[in-house]
Amino acid sequence: MMLDTTTLNQQRNFFDGHKDIWLFGYGSLIWKADFAYLERRPAYITGWARRFWQGSHDHRGTPEAPGRVATLIRAPGTVCHGMAYRITPDVLAPLDVREKNGYLREKVPLTFLSDSGRVASEAEGLIYLATEDNPAFLGDAPLADIAYQIANAHGPSGPNRDYLLNLAQALRELGTEDAHVFALAEQLHSPS
Repeated sequence: MMLDTTTLNQQRNFFDGHKDIWLFGYGSLIWKADFAYLERRPAYITGWARRFWQGSHDHRGTPEAPGRVATLIRAPGTVCHGMAYRITPDVLAPLDVREKNGYLREKVPLTFLSDSGRVASEAEGLIYLATEDNPAFLGDAPLADIAYQIANAHGPSGPNRDYLLNLAQALRELGTEDAHVFALAEQLHSPS
């Protein structure tokens, strides 16, 4: 089931009056930035873990056979690495459409890393978050079941497996670990 959050997100304008905004990508936004941005920097957020618990009925699956895409769950003490983009506010409108299936804009503190991997600076930014109270949320399941669903789902944006494998590759290129993502990717490469 889908929930179009486009209108809700346009009302969630945490940075009204700002000339630019930091947007944190933790899923496809890491490797598929099909929007204009002013700057791109590796960053992380704390207290969140990436999970393939959100259904995709509109991009990586269909209403009849939804795929699974990344969302975040609260996980105290955890660090979630990704990519931050400094964007102008007009970029949010097309992103609201891209992330419309249950994702809501939320404000989070971001930490940026220097080239040497040390903390360089901090700022407030936006994430798109799909929580368990949206109708497309699929939640936890055995890893093998999640991998099977991903391996077999296909939607207008292509195979669900490509989403997972591109994300795993992007995280490797960032030099970061994500046990959940890497275990799912390994499941796709293992014979059933």
